[in-house]
Amino acid sequence: MPDHGSSDAHPYLAGLVLTGRRVVVVGGGHVAQRRVPTFLAAGARVTVVSPEVTPAIEGLAGELTLVLREFDEPDVDGAWYVVAATDDPDVNARVAAAAEARHTFCVRADDARGGTAWTPAVGHHGSVTVGVLGNREPRKSAALRDDIVTALRDGHLTASDAHDRSPGVVLVGGGPGEPELVTVAARHALASADVVVADRLAPRELLDELGPHVELIDVAKLPRGRSASQELINEVIVDRALAGKRVVRFKGGDSFVFGRGYEEIQACAAAGVPVTVVPGLTSAIAVPARVGIPVTHRGVAHDFTVISGHLPPGHPESLVDWASVAGLRGTVVLLMAVDNAPAIAEVLVDGGRPGTTPVAVIVDGTMPTERTVLTTLADLADDLRTHEVVPPAIIVVGDVVAVARPAHYAHHGRA
Repeated sequence: MPDHGSSDAHPYLAGLVLTGRRVVVVGGGHVAQRRVPTFLAAGARVTVVSPEVTPAIEGLAGELTLVLREFDEPDVDGAWYVVAATDDPDVNARVAAAAEARHTFCVRADDARGGTAWTPAVGHHGSVTVGVLGNREPRKSAALRDDIVTALRDGHLTASDAHDRSPGVVLVGGGPGEPELVTVAARHALASADVVVADRLAPRELLDELGPHVELIDVAKLPRGRSASQELINEVIVDRALAGKRVVRFKGGDSFVFGRGYEEIQACAAAGVPVTVVPGLTSAIAVPARVGIPVTHRGVAHDFTVISGHLPPGHPESLVDWASVAGLRGTVVLLMAVDNAPAIAEVLVDGGRPGTTPVAVIVDGTMPTERTVLTTLADLADDLRTHEVVPPAIIVVGDVVAVARPAHYAHHGRA
């Protein structure tokens, strides 16, 4: 077969439209495992030919055709694209030759020169797809791809038409606070914005990356301080969207976990404003995870309950059945509960939860000022005062805290 990968020829890059077209992957190992999901995402009709496949490929059996036997040349009949990904160079050469005879492009995973196509390092930013070929140097290609996508994401390179900029509202969950924990989709949404309506708990460093044309509206809700009413927030996002603007409502955590995000969806729906949602990492799980505290653990906690503590037990507007919570054996994660934590701890102990139950109070989770106070239900009120804990803080109640910090709780009689 002729050498189509000679060093004096540059490859011709093309974006293949594989929707509904047959792609054949010969080999069922880890190379195939990496390639197959990409073809499926492109809408291809994928056939995998191999005597054995990885469990991950086997798990995709409902989405592709598995041919569990050795390769035979007619397997590539009707294929638009072929990948030779076995661990046998002779088989890969046969696959490439069969594809060549049928005028079908073929990638050889073991020897780029032996195929008629190379796989680029691919990245995505909004509607832009970036492909890099580094002269058969995959690490070089991947590194450059990452640099380009990062530069696009951070705004050092611009692709003005890469994002959906249609009028409407995008509810964006910004995660627990550290900018690196925001999702790629959240960054794309911010880059598309004409107006950003931001909470104080949204990752504030990202606001500095907004273009000079973007209107920034602060709707901070400060504990025991000034705040913008939810009605005013609803009015702002609806009015700006109806004026033809793309409005990003930027919150901390996730918009639907005590973020009142659905109230904003209802306001937009009533006004005929289109809304999309970009979920965020909820601090209820992400903050404990960041400090190494699991909310579940085998043999210790089979459930976890996330509760807003902004109202104390017994408050007429509270919707929490605290007696039932006290009877749970699993983990309890309290948000917005610093002020009411002493009353909550008292109710839990009175309801049967041992006073020795471990508690972790994580202040300013994921931020540079993060700190963790370890205590128990019985000592929680005193330790909150001693350590001068102020919001924002996540309070984790349960034996998972002792699992994560055994040395501390050994001194409390809990190994």
